[in-house]
Amino acid sequence: MIVLDHNIPEGQADYLRQWRLHFAQIGFDVGRPEWDDEQEILRYFHSAKDVTFFTRDLGFFRRRLCHPNYCLVVLTVPLLKTALYIRRFLRHPAFSTKAKRRGKVVRLSTEKLVFWQLKREQVTALPS
Repeated sequence: MIVLDHNIPEGQADYLRQWRLHFAQIGFDVGRPEWDDEQEILRYFHSAKDVTFFTRDLGFFRRRLCHPNYCLVVLTVPLLKTALYIRRFLRHPAFSTKAKRRGKVVRLSTEKLVFWQLKREQVTALPS
């Protein structure tokens, strides 16, 4: 399941719908907009399975947030290109399946992907 944070602009969500990407968005389809990031959102993900969560909140890029049930992707890309980078991420050979994404916390920029992974002490970087 793909989940977008409430900070992903509606226009970008519309582009994803046009590309037939099925997702839920915090505050619209799942939960409420006022959900606290560290509590309600993560609690929901712990009980869900195979969630890939896209956010623009840099507070989510922490090694301690790696969990076997989900993948967190922090976007540090231009706001008006958010949908394009989400689509590119989902097609990237290292992240193209749920199994490849599970257990990772990723920061996606225009130049590279940097990520923490379960049971690894070091951050890994790949070209985006």
